[in-house]
Amino acid sequence: MPNQHNINAVESLTEKFKKASSIYVTDYLGLSVEEVTELRKKFFENGVEYKVVKNTLAKISAKNAELENIDEMLSGPTAVAITYDDPTSPARIIKDFTSKRSLPEVKGFIFEGKVMDIESFTKIANLPSQEQLFTRLVADISSPMTKVVFALKNSMSNVLNVLNNLKETKQS
Repeated sequence: MPNQHNINAVESLTEKFKKASSIYVTDYLGLSVEEVTELRKKFFENGVEYKVVKNTLAKISAKNAELENIDEMLSGPTAVAITYDDPTSPARIIKDFTSKRSLPEVKGFIFEGKVMDIESFTKIANLPSQEQLFTRLVADISSPMTKVVFALKNSMSNVLNVLNNLKETKQS
């Protein structure tokens, strides 16, 4: 008979799984308390929730949230990184964090409702953030306008220089 704590945990995790834009399943075993704290801080700063979960409860929650083929990921010590906004941010954080360490190891992930293979993780982790993409878009859109402004400014400066030179030669 399940206890109330586990029932509440399943309900909470099911709601999170339903709302999530991406879910990254990791093995955290081997990280020190300081490293886990640092990782959680980085996740928190980027709007990502990182929590240790019981595999049985996560499997039930995944089934309730209609996430399929996730059971293989849920074995051994498991923590999940859940984001509701930018689905690539956990991948970038994990990639950055593991560049100095070997953990956490990604067991698998769900990206916008689709279970992805581990080979896709590197591709996702190398994608630029939404903010970087918006910055590139604005720069690309404003670039032609900036060039026109400089061209007009240079043309006007050249005309002004010619007129000033003509004025100086007539005064001499």
